[in-house]
Amino acid sequence: RPALLDPDEPRRVAESIQQMGLHHALLTSVNRDEQPDGGPWGFAESLHWIHELVPGCTVEVLIPDFKGDWTALQVVMDAKPEILNHNTETVPRLYRTVRPQAKYPRSLELIQRAKRMDGEALTKSGIMVGLGETWDEILQVMDDLRAHDLDIMTIGQYLQPSRFHLPIARYYTPDEFARLKEEGEARGFKWIESGPL
Repeated sequence: RPALLDPDEPRRVAESIQQMGLHHALLTSVNRDEQPDGGPWGFAESLHWIHELVPGCTVEVLIPDFKGDWTALQVVMDAKPEILNHNTETVPRLYRTVRPQAKYPRSLELIQRAKRMDGEALTKSGIMVGLGETWDEILQVMDDLRAHDLDIMTIGQYLQPSRFHLPIARYYTPDEFARLKEEGEARGFKWIESGPL
């Protein structure tokens, strides 16, 4: 079980970013399912302190779906992240296996709601390939993400972290990743990164 939330952590995160002289920071966390609201406070307070102590540093937050609690999402968006990232991870057909506690439509809705809450923030999402999806399913995810106002997409190769995790169904070639990047560019993403790592 995670430890209790440390109320001073957001300030210390900002001080670390200040000491390192970062111009861009990405914040993420484990899912805080033990918190009634899923823990948006940590993201919001960290954003506050980073913007306070490191003016000009852009911040990307990689957040969970807060189980569809849109008030929690609003807490994060009110703190003005420059980039709101929520990974889609895979195609809808594989959600039950890959993301059993998540819901594909909810992830899409989160992305669209974030954009509506703050039209200046960039929205970002990523998927892993190599879990058994088809080419057409990947393209459909791209279409779905664009239809829900996604700006930035990343596509990477799934790598099995341990023997207890899902096996790799296949490795994609560098040429296939290049083709996926072209498909994304044709769909109008502001930025797309597609590569094995």
